[in-house]
Amino acid sequence: MAKQRRRKTKFEKMMITLTFTTIFCVFVSVFFFKAQLSSVNIEVEKLKGKVTKQENINESLTMKVNELISLENMQLVAAQSGLEYNNNNVIVIQK
Repeated sequence: MAKQRRRKTKFEKMMITLTFTTIFCVFVSVFFFKAQLSSVNIEVEKLKGKVTKQENINESLTMKVNELISLENMQLVAAQSGLEYNNNNVIVIQK
């Protein structure tokens, strides 16, 4: 007895087409989103590099500021200007 082939109905053909279309769209969207994620990660790494560079610059500037506001530097500038440091004239104001 030979097996008879059953013909696919219109609904079955439509469901098969829809299934393959959905699978194709899922694969395309996965690749698209991975590409987007990669480009975003590259941008994040570039920004991290810029932030690190700026933090180093800020740290360097903070060190320079601390050197300029040191007591020794103020006394040196005062001595060059002809002023002298007198501890008796210093007034401490407290709240």
